[in-house]
Amino acid sequence: MSSAETEPADGERFVGEDWYGEDLSDRVFTGCEFRDVDLTEATSRGASFTSCAFRECRFNASTHEASSFAGCEFRRTSFFDATFDGCRMTGSVFVACTLRPVTVRGGQWRGVTIRGTKLMRLELAGLNLAESDLTESDLSDTDLSGADLSGALLRGTVLHGTDLRRATLDRADLVSADLRETRLDVAGAVLLAEAHGAVVEP
Repeated sequence: MSSAETEPADGERFVGEDWYGEDLSDRVFTGCEFRDVDLTEATSRGASFTSCAFRECRFNASTHEASSFAGCEFRRTSFFDATFDGCRMTGSVFVACTLRPVTVRGGQWRGVTIRGTKLMRLELAGLNLAESDLTESDLSDTDLSGADLSGALLRGTVLHGTDLRRATLDRADLVSADLRETRLDVAGAVLLAEAHGAVVEP
């Protein structure tokens, strides 16, 4: 990337570009479209992508720290072995994406839409996924301990062996989730019982 290309980008279109190993730290992109862009092993710290669209891109083995991907749309994009440390994904949508294995350390993923996606055996402890739509995704054996799932849509979501201890589950749609061998603490068990119509008495 040339020095001129380090200026903020607004509404630009990037097609078939090779950004392998690029340092995108502090870059700002607003309303941009990325199609078939190779971001393999790219790095970013404090980068901002707002309302951007990524189609058939590759974030494989890339590392992002304290960066923001707010209100973005990712379609048929691969995040194989990518790392997101303290990143903001608020309101972003993932469609037909590869999201495992991926490393997520904290951050804000509130209101994301990740439907029908394989998310098994991920470490998502403490992640803010409030108001997220995880309909029909498979989170088997994923660590969601201490995560915020308040108001999350979990219709048909597979939670086999998933760790939900200490997770915030208020208003989460647990009734139609597949909860076989899901790990719950007392508070979570009470919420689940009440969701199924039970009256829990002290």
